[in-house]
Amino acid sequence: MAGDKDKKLVLIDGHAILHRAYHALPPLTSRVGQVNAVYGFTSMLLKIISELKPSYIAVCLDRKEKTFRKEMFEAYQAQRPEVDKELISQVELTKEVISAFGIKIFSVAGFEADDVIGTLAKKAEGNGEIEEVIIVTGDRDILQLVSDKIKVYLLVKGISEATLLDKSGVEAKMGVLPHLIVDYKALVGDASDNYSGVSGIGPKTAVKLIREFGGFEEIYRNLDKLPPKTREILIKGKESGELSFRLAKIRTDVPLEVDFGDLKKWQVDSQKVLSVFEEFGFKSLAKRVKELGKTMVTENQMQLF
Repeated sequence: MAGDKDKKLVLIDGHAILHRAYHALPPLTSRVGQVNAVYGFTSMLLKIISELKPSYIAVCLDRKEKTFRKEMFEAYQAQRPEVDKELISQVELTKEVISAFGIKIFSVAGFEADDVIGTLAKKAEGNGEIEEVIIVTGDRDILQLVSDKIKVYLLVKGISEATLLDKSGVEAKMGVLPHLIVDYKALVGDASDNYSGVSGIGPKTAVKLIREFGGFEEIYRNLDKLPPKTREILIKGKESGELSFRLAKIRTDVPLEVDFGDLKKWQVDSQKVLSVFEEFGFKSLAKRVKELGKTMVTENQMQLF
């Protein structure tokens, strides 16, 4: 476990990393089956621990059950291809790795991992023991959660490159501040999630409207100040925009209980970890984990002086 100096919580979007690892790495087979996604996830986990140096860690995962968004809008994510069986089979193996580290896994039926992350992040934001929350994901939807205390470690290329974004970083990347990303997506939609926003409003127009008037509701309260064509587009697309707003907004009220003290009870180079690595054939990762364990012991000892 890391030292308590930074009092930092890292929340990992498990499926986001698994998907990226699966598509970024060539097939890798061990005696337990296909493990390229497990290997990539585990490699990324070690990188996260080494670079971000968290005291608290949790992994959030999606579930198979229908989510409230799908109940609200049947076409939500309907265009996405079925997940490869070779990836599905690696989810349980990844859970074995996570559990071997002593890291807690959170998932709640009816909600996406984004909502679970949002709820944990907001709970942590109000926890005096935690000074900083970092969310690790490749999903830009999560950027709406960024605040003074919450940052996002956004994967930008496979699982090899990532950038740490605070509020100003999000604004530079998206054109709007984090708390206005939902309003932005209500206007432009999200092709990857299969909702359209307000048809006819593109990213540049959306940013311009938000900067001039504020959020989605404020824009609609100022229709009389807009050019006739833009006004007509907004009026026609209001219902779709309102639905898109509800779909885009990450929930922070998911019914779950968390004892943040439990999120500190993880270990890097335990015998459990090494045993799982041996079973999965992760020789190079076993070497990395031993080196990381030694480094963490040294760093923790230095914090005492």
